[in-house]
Amino acid sequence: MSVHTSPDASALEPGGGVLHALHARLAAGTLEPEPGAIRAALLEMRCTLGPEGLNALARVVCEQFLGTDPIAALLRDPEVTDVLINGAGAAWVERSGRLEAVQNGFADEAAVRRYAQRLAVQAGRRLDDASPYVDVRLPDGSRMHAILPPLAVAGTTISLRTSRRRAFTLNELHEMGTVNELCITLLSEIVAKRVSFLITGGAGTGKTTLLCALLSLVEPSERLVLVEDCAELTPSHPHVIRLEARPANQEGRGEVGVRELVRQALRMRPNRIILGEARGAEIMDLFTALNTGHEGGCGTLHANRPQDVPARIEALALMAGVSREAVHSQAAAAVRLLLHLERDSCGRRRLQSIAVLRRRAGAGPLQVALALSFDESGKVRDWPGLGQLEEELGRGGRFEPAVQRTRATSEDFPRALAQEFGGRDRSDNHRNATFQSSTMETPDERC
Repeated sequence: MSVHTSPDASALEPGGGVLHALHARLAAGTLEPEPGAIRAALLEMRCTLGPEGLNALARVVCEQFLGTDPIAALLRDPEVTDVLINGAGAAWVERSGRLEAVQNGFADEAAVRRYAQRLAVQAGRRLDDASPYVDVRLPDGSRMHAILPPLAVAGTTISLRTSRRRAFTLNELHEMGTVNELCITLLSEIVAKRVSFLITGGAGTGKTTLLCALLSLVEPSERLVLVEDCAELTPSHPHVIRLEARPANQEGRGEVGVRELVRQALRMRPNRIILGEARGAEIMDLFTALNTGHEGGCGTLHANRPQDVPARIEALALMAGVSREAVHSQAAAAVRLLLHLERDSCGRRRLQSIAVLRRRAGAGPLQVALALSFDESGKVRDWPGLGQLEEELGRGGRFEPAVQRTRATSEDFPRALAQEFGGRDRSDNHRNATFQSSTMETPDERC
């Protein structure tokens, strides 16, 4: 009596042939990773194995492509926000704001490549030599970017950003040190009074997190239309319409960009239009929307410092083919405030400053007037733009609570920033205005 043994998939590998073609079709999404579909493909390719051999090989190929999830435990860790796979050699995670090396669970480069292709297929995209990189939102809400060699020299590189199931509240962000109690009151007032704003900061500073928290404060009776290149915003609000850009298909057709979605959002009876991230000419479409009766709109923008925002806006808006004068005019009329985030020396994401965006001398170029800033120790500092902030909030020049202002020393804040904006400290006994005790002296102790 003969005993049947399952075929070894690697045995059919010489010459590329069957397995190479199957993996290519699986990666391109033209073949479902199911044993039945793979068996039918083997028959089409005139594989000479018998019925039992075909079934066994189909199971092996399917299991090989789907495999196990070697980073599932990392993605389930609530402290982990990013998982970074640098080929088969190294793996890193960002945990509590800091990068740390972890064990790479992939056996070799082929395993990393199959895993990246598997995730791409789940998102309805292809990842192969013809399309060697992909940026997608996965079914669980996580965001994945993957790039294949030889573009990625060290091997297939995967960057995963986990998705939080619900938005943080401002109180939770206060507990995390992102905002202080003064900020909670001020940010709530900005949202309630429908003041248009941009959240700015570098990569990974928490712009989307803060935007979600603020959108959750909008009155339930308002209709929010969110436009994103890759859907990440999940505000706790009962009436949210989410629009996501679509890339072109394999034939180069069917692309729907963010600019077109912003235009469509205008026809959807929005109370507020939110642009998840301004990366190009779509920022002019947002300005147009905010200048045509859609007050209270907002978005995010990458910028290293508040004073860099006018240059960033100009660079992006000029892609729309408008004049420099039109860019500054539209931007100043559309956006009132900037909320700037940064990472401090502990890796903590926090609100660094609030500024007003206006034109110099009424008709000049865009200018940032810093109103309030917050240092790592929790000190709150007043700047000359505070009066303009009061004006935007309709306070008539009465900023509560009123405190005596004293000129700051150069040790408290960067000298260049102080010289540029001419700010002053709020007194140390400012009520509820500190992130933590100002007696903490070193970054390590603050962490």
